[in-house]
Amino acid sequence: MLNTSEKTLPRLRLIAILEGISYLALIFVAMPMKYYWGNPQFIRPAGMLHGWLFVLYTLLLLLAHRQFRWGWKITFWGFVLSFLPFGTFYAERKWFQNPNNP
Repeated sequence: MLNTSEKTLPRLRLIAILEGISYLALIFVAMPMKYYWGNPQFIRPAGMLHGWLFVLYTLLLLLAHRQFRWGWKITFWGFVLSFLPFGTFYAERKWFQNPNNP
């Protein structure tokens, strides 16, 4: 059975991908539907889902920072990249594959 620290990285990787997908859906699907086609029905659910995933991503990033003794540089850039489209995908590939990688 996996202990908590062995579960943290796979969870962070999964949430990073889901958070990235939700961000792209919000930017490239829900917002154009609201501002170009006047249909705001997807903004609230997409925004709420993205918000919860962003909070979970941030908490898991801080937990991984603490558990794997990552430097603040990796944690900082993992957080900053979450504000950029495709940023969490990059962080997941570059830093979240192996706990000793950063």
